[in-house]
Parts: sequence; C-alpha cells; structure tokens
Amino acid sequence: MGNLFGRKRRSRVTEQDKAVLQLKQQRDKLRQYQKRLNLNLERERALARQLLKEGKKEKAMLLLKKKRYQEQLLDKTENQISNLERMVQDIEFTQIEMKVIEGLKIGNECLNKMHQVMSIEEVERIIGETQDAVEYQRQIDEILAGSLTEEDEDAILEELNAITQEQVELPEVPSEPLPEKIPDPDETFSHDTHSGPLPVIATGFC
Repeated sequence: MGNLFGRKRRSRVTEQDKAVLQLKQQRDKLRQYQKRLNLNLERERALARQLLKEGKKEKAMLLLKKKRYQEQLLDKTENQISNLERMVQDIEFTQIEMKVIEGLKIGNECLNKMHQVMSIEEVERIIGETQDAVEYQRQIDEILAGSLTEEDEDAILEELNAITQEQVELPEVPSEPLPEKIPDPDETFSHDTHSGPLPVIATGFC
C-alpha cells in the first residue's frame, strides 16, 4: 500500500510548458503594474491641476515631471508585455512544429517498416504471379470451350431434339381395325316391331 500511494507519477509537463507558464505569469504581473501606473497618472494629473489652482506652480511642475517619468515607464512596460506575448506565441508555435515533426518521424518509421516487409521486388513478384494465374485460367477456359468437335455438337443437338420429342406426348394408335358403322339402337328397335306380333304379357286379373 505504501508503494502504491508513494509512487511518483510521471509528469507530462515539459520544460517548454514551464517556460510558457512563467512568461505568462510575468506578463500578468506587468499588466497589473501597468494598471497601477495608469491610476497614479490620473491621480497625479488631478493633483497637479489642484496645485495650480492653489498657486503652487513649482510643486505642480515637480509633480508633472514625476508623471512624465511614469508615462515613460508605462511605455516600457507595454513594450515588455508585447515581447513576452511574442515569446509565448513563438514557444507555443515551436511546440506545435515539434509535434508535427515527431508525427512525421513516426510516420516515416512506419513506412520504412512496411517497405521492408513489402519491397518493390515483392510487389512485382505478386503482380507477376497474379497475371500468370489469370492467363492460366484463361487458357483453361479456351481449352474447355474448344474441346467439343462437330460430332459432339451434332450429338448434343440430337439429344436435345429427343428430349423435346419426349415432352410432347401423343395418343397411342389402336392396333385393331375400327368397325365400319355402329348400329343405331332406335333403328334396331323399329325393325323388331315390324317383323312380328308383340308378345302377350299375362296379368293376374281375370
């Protein structure tokens, strides 16, 4: 447990990050100093105006000289702030460039490893084998397509016609001859009635 909580975690803050943080802190301090100077200049200007009203011209002149010196400090402070901001931007942009370069380096290493695995000769060999396989298959197809002779073609057509004929089922022709005329039952009954008297049918009545 002691080792678990006592282990130092690896910091991801770089020296460039620390430098940028320090520069920004200095910039912020200069801005605060700049605000104080602006407030002092406003107060001293108002005080010089008051001294002139009271007729204290020499004190007002001395106060204006001090005010002028502080204005020069204010200009220098503005220049220093600009320099700090420019330096921060340069460092941050350099960090971005370093990340881009690192990414390019990793990409190049990856490409080199891939090229070692798949060289130009290997690619040419695979393409050649693929083309040979395609050509071999094409030759097989041509052989299969041209292996049938004219006799085979005729036999195939004959078999096709035979299958077609089997599908058309015709009725069988009777082997015995058909009678010339089938007798009409009505004519037979009429002939029998005229040839003799009708038979007497006995009944049970007296």
